[in-house]
Amino acid sequence: MLVKDVFSFLEKLKENNNREWFKAHKTEHDEARNAVVDLSSRLFEILNNNNQLDKHKVFRIYRDVRFSKNKTPYKTHFGISFHRQKPKYRGGYYLHLEPGGSFIGAGFWGPNKDDLFRIRKEIEMDHEYFSEMALNPPMIKAWGEMQGDQLKTVPKGFEKEHPGIEYLRHKQFVFIKNIDDKRLDSNFDSWMSEQLDAIRPFLNYMGDVLTSDLNGESII
Repeated sequence: MLVKDVFSFLEKLKENNNREWFKAHKTEHDEARNAVVDLSSRLFEILNNNNQLDKHKVFRIYRDVRFSKNKTPYKTHFGISFHRQKPKYRGGYYLHLEPGGSFIGAGFWGPNKDDLFRIRKEIEMDHEYFSEMALNPPMIKAWGEMQGDQLKTVPKGFEKEHPGIEYLRHKQFVFIKNIDDKRLDSNFDSWMSEQLDAIRPFLNYMGDVLTSDLNGESII
């Protein structure tokens, strides 16, 4: 079971986050990671068709501490990413597995400069429709409101009095849904599919924006 087999290792790692302990318990890590890889593969097969996925990835547990004040060498969670088929489908999903802190993320974490500008131009032209998509009632009921880093000021080239300024300031367009530990071992596959069904219309809308010009003509 995921919670028993994987979280047991993560809880022990949290209390012993050092290379000596990890080396002595490397077999436990490998077994836990293999369970997460199996989950990732299973979810990919289940979610693929409806969500137009092209790949999935389980992130390594090793931390890059070069530029961090936190020098603990290992993450105390496992992360899985699911990428959509570019160029037509954009955005992606992230599953974070951590005792007492698991969640699903969906949306656009780090749009590049051109994509971010295109999204902002769409908001500038039709902020009301963007708001309708970002505040879609079934989606909000399932996921809550849109999150993500924002500028403290107005993005260059846009008016500070624009009625859609709350969206124009966004640098990320993401939704986060927490997961109770018990959910992971209780019909999780079907539950995960339901959550993605609720959020997918927003991702598809954003994909349409990013694959069209300002006249709405396809660029792919």
